Amino acid sequence: MATEQTVQQHVGGYQQPAAGTAGVQAQVGGQAATVSAVAGATGGVGAGNLITPDIDQKLYKFKSDDTPMMQIMLHSKRVNVKSPVVRHYIIDEPKSFVTTKDKVVKSSDNQFILPLLSQDQKLPRPYTTLLVKGVDGYDATGQKPTPGKDLMIFIVGKDTTSGNPVAIAVNGPRAVSGDESCTTPDIPAGTVCVLMANACYETQKEVEPDLVVPQPIDLHLQKRIMNSVVSDYFDAQDKQIPFDHAIIAEAQITNFKVKGNRTLYAGRKGKISVDTKIGPQDVYFSEGVRYQVKKEIKDDGKWSFKKFIALAKLIFTGEDVPKTILGLCGKNFLEKIQTIDFSEHPEVRIEVKLNALGWEVTRIHTVFGNLEFKHDPTLDRLRWSNSCFMIAYDRCVHYVYSAEHTDKDRVEGEEATRNATIVWDGLGLKGTCHVWIDGEGSDNNYGTDVLHMHLWNSDQAPAAPKENSVYYLMVDCPAINSKAVSGTVWTYKNSAWEPYTGEIPLGN
Repeated sequence: MATEQTVQQHVGGYQQPAAGTAGVQAQVGGQAATVSAVAGATGGVGAGNLITPDIDQKLYKFKSDDTPMMQIMLHSKRVNVKSPVVRHYIIDEPKSFVTTKDKVVKSSDNQFILPLLSQDQKLPRPYTTLLVKGVDGYDATGQKPTPGKDLMIFIVGKDTTSGNPVAIAVNGPRAVSGDESCTTPDIPAGTVCVLMANACYETQKEVEPDLVVPQPIDLHLQKRIMNSVVSDYFDAQDKQIPFDHAIIAEAQITNFKVKGNRTLYAGRKGKISVDTKIGPQDVYFSEGVRYQVKKEIKDDGKWSFKKFIALAKLIFTGEDVPKTILGLCGKNFLEKIQTIDFSEHPEVRIEVKLNALGWEVTRIHTVFGNLEFKHDPTLDRLRWSNSCFMIAYDRCVHYVYSAEHTDKDRVEGEEATRNATIVWDGLGLKGTCHVWIDGEGSDNNYGTDVLHMHLWNSDQAPAAPKENSVYYLMVDCPAINSKAVSGTVWTYKNSAWEPYTGEIPLGN
């Protein structure tokens, strides 16, 4: 009978525990001490609820890989300021050339007006020399051109009517080989004139100073606060999972940093007034680096080796050249970069390395410079998965109005303690070497203070270019102009093509 009862007990897969010597139903005979068996003995409580689950501590750690812009800001040069509004100066490299606006017609005059764009007129000061690219100079007699040896001109004054500089040729044509002065040569419109050193007479001590006036923009520093409130009752409990203050703080700080990272990217500048219990006060909103960038490339999604090298050339051969550049990529853009075929180009070296910020990045070495690439999940969260931010992290400034600090107090009227982390700062970009690659497929222009550029890889001109659109040529494009060679920048203006020589204005 006892055997039959035992069989019946096991048929259902569950054996009722027997009483121990003290009468407690705690004995399960004939079963191993497994989690399932013990869970069944306790009345059918699920096994997963019997044990204390393990917790992935790494999920609560602040991960710098998920908040790269925050890390770049903390790595940048720190400047303590005394106001939440900062005059931020984007100091650019000195301009190396000017461009003629109209043609200079050959004549017998010794002096001529050099017609320049209005923004270039003040750059060539008296006693400055300029090398006129693409215009041949002459030999010492002034009778025979010297192909391949450019013309040089000398600035002697300024035309009071037009504001343009007045110049004479140094190695130009001469009416007679023995003449002391050259006559006026032909200089086509759109000719680039490279600014050279000045040339002074024997006893000269003074020249007009170079006027370099840095142009500022206003940056707002945004105050951010993280509060952690823990009740006394919660703190006093012996919890199944040991949620101590450190783990809670790590989770909240991670969330705080991630949201702050999005603001550093895409925040919009502004200021509003709010009513508080001690009167009206101002709230400042900082401008994200996405909208501080002065150069933007419209990406058509078709990446190749040639286009990639054009990107490196554009970044490392401009007026403002960074030491290194980091591409923070959305997931789709990073996929395009990884699928480029570099097999036939041994001069391009790809390696995985730790960069100066401690991140594992894909570093691609080209003859122009090193490009680093890293996935930034923040771009995916901001719906910019097809885009990339090429940032020179050695050319950023971290403005701090109030350094990060903590505060601890009791919640008034409650049995709870509040821990607050407070920071009031902002990130500013220096120079114009930073590039935003917009791959979202829209024609949105984020302000008139940004140079919107297309990488053009065809010897045929764009079929329907927009007015004032700018194209960086990856190949020679004679359909645009006979001088439209690879590496030059052209714009479609007034229904005609011309070299792009405009400056990048600064928004406020």
